[in-house]
Amino acid sequence: MTDAYGYPRQRMVRDLAARGIRDQRVLDAMGLVPRHLFVKEQFLAKAYGNYTLPIGEAQTISQPWVVARMSELLELEPHHRVLEIGTGSGYQTAVLASLTRWVFSLERIHDLGTAAIRRLSGMGYDNVKVQVFDGTVGWGERAPFDRILVGAGAPKAPPPLVEQLAEKGILVLPEGERSGQRLAVYRKGLKRVRREECEEVGFVPLIGRHSWES
Repeated sequence: MTDAYGYPRQRMVRDLAARGIRDQRVLDAMGLVPRHLFVKEQFLAKAYGNYTLPIGEAQTISQPWVVARMSELLELEPHHRVLEIGTGSGYQTAVLASLTRWVFSLERIHDLGTAAIRRLSGMGYDNVKVQVFDGTVGWGERAPFDRILVGAGAPKAPPPLVEQLAEKGILVLPEGERSGQRLAVYRKGLKRVRREECEEVGFVPLIGRHSWES
């Protein structure tokens, strides 16, 4: 069967490479995951443009460049166990699942979480587990995690997430104010955690016990 979205998806991948994404595994994953299945019908024409789009419940699906850049900053290996905070539509989840062995994803909003579970299961992602819960608390019984990705803006990295990060692990999140953030990368060593800042971004706020209040 012809993939009507195959050409737009490959054009998106070429645009991501032109915008500076260098990790070929990430580019390959972005070329495989059908983003149009994660957006609302009225936005299908924009599915493969570099747009942030609403998914309901005052939440959004991140623009492809941000998804690719955050995935690249994680430096993922196929054997890694990844914790994602903020499942949303499940698009970033699917990209991560295409890159690594296990993805554990937490979504605060019940309707988004249950819809993502159905969508990802129906698409055959059997290496993903989604739970509806406060993501700022993490998923202690599944810890430690090799990598953690936070898909919402926080004033700082929630302490439980840093604690649940394995030694030599990497945590990536948008960090700053509610109105704008920078991507922050935390690298956990044996004795200390190093932090570096990257590009400016704009995410919805991370709501929870260890972040912004609702």
